[in-house]
Amino acid sequence: PAGNAAAGALRQLDPKVAAKRGLDIFIFNIQYIESESPKTHKESLDMVKSLGFKVLPTYRIFSDTESIIKEVERIGDTRGELSFDIDGAVIKANDFAVRQALGENTNTPKWAVAYKYPPEKKYTKLLQISVNVGRTGVITPVARFEPVKLSGSTVQNAVLHNEDFIKKLDLRIGDRILVQKAGEIIPEVLSVDKDARSGNEKEFTMPTVCPSCSEHLFRDENEAALRCTNSSCPAQAERNIIHFASRNAMNIEGLGEALVSLLLKNNLIKDSADLYEMDYEKIASLEGMGEKSANNLRKAIENSKSADLSKLIFALGISNVGEKAAKTLATKFGTLDAFENAKKEELCQINDVGEVTAKSIVDFFSLEKNKQLIERLRAHGLNTECKIEKAGSLFEGMTFVLTGTLPTLSRNEATEMIEKQGGKCSGSVSKKTSIVLAGEDAGSKLTKAKDLGIRIIDEEEFLEMLGD
Repeated sequence: PAGNAAAGALRQLDPKVAAKRGLDIFIFNIQYIESESPKTHKESLDMVKSLGFKVLPTYRIFSDTESIIKEVERIGDTRGELSFDIDGAVIKANDFAVRQALGENTNTPKWAVAYKYPPEKKYTKLLQISVNVGRTGVITPVARFEPVKLSGSTVQNAVLHNEDFIKKLDLRIGDRILVQKAGEIIPEVLSVDKDARSGNEKEFTMPTVCPSCSEHLFRDENEAALRCTNSSCPAQAERNIIHFASRNAMNIEGLGEALVSLLLKNNLIKDSADLYEMDYEKIASLEGMGEKSANNLRKAIENSKSADLSKLIFALGISNVGEKAAKTLATKFGTLDAFENAKKEELCQINDVGEVTAKSIVDFFSLEKNKQLIERLRAHGLNTECKIEKAGSLFEGMTFVLTGTLPTLSRNEATEMIEKQGGKCSGSVSKKTSIVLAGEDAGSKLTKAKDLGIRIIDEEEFLEMLGD
């Protein structure tokens, strides 16, 4: 998030606006120099510093392993005292000649190693547990606690997953709880300090009726989740519409959570099909909109009608059908009509579609309200045919795994290029993986690929394979 914020600030067309953002930088490396080059990393940092650039306040040289370990531990113990946030320390060979001799892997140097510190953990007080209704009707409890600063940001909420998770922690309102950011990003509750209890703490009980529509909640014996089964539940409708309009679904630009909420509040929409039946004069009169915003929304909604069938399938929000499965299903059946009438046995034979997903698809199309929704979408001229065309068979029968950040291609762009050449992409590395396409900050997937002897390529080699 911090990196994205900095990149966004630098993209400002007005330099005066960017200057107000308070960005700062540490120079940690010289990439190119025309004059006589330094012979060590320390010399290069000293040179940068003498030229007036900021470098890290402390960089130290050690000649034995024990001292290096002690320094890594010292940095970890004192990182809270720094005026900036860090999540690790990097150990590098100082002598550039040694670096050259050690060489590099496909996209990582052999002369450096990064040590990542465990997530920061802090105690705080649980104030309340509220519940949210997801787009599939799942009731999710959320912990609300006294604000606490973790890994550079202040957090006060954390998802508690389900009733079983709360019982396992023996979590009570008023408890002193230990929280951290999983992966330095997602807040989570780790444990309860039961010794700190005063006796005034209150046990939490999951609701028996939906907080949005007051209908009775249901829990399948094979699931941990509690669900609202009311197809007209307002909370589900809102999240379904947000999902339908999202970038990876119908990609209706400008139709975010706030506007969807505003349209629902003013009774201008009730479901996704209503987006194609809206009164734009009324939209223009809404607070914060106006005629120009209404026209832009009209154009975005009109443009969404030409989206590929795979986007529409994903946008429908069928349980267990993600982007990857939606593309596979669109390519397999070719039309929405064929997909809608597919039998469970036929679906189970398709790659990326198991028995659970197949049942979800059949169940979705068996509901009358979903049939009516699709007919209305058809009537409004949405594309119901697959436009994905194979450009060739270069990667036929091959499975790719993408990891890290590529220099110019997004993850979706690279995936689309692979699939157009007959290949498929997987989220995990196994013996069946053909190639790992690795970018910057590649993690455990790259390590596993090396251990298994799987071919690893970077973006440049990938584009060469495609003949670009």
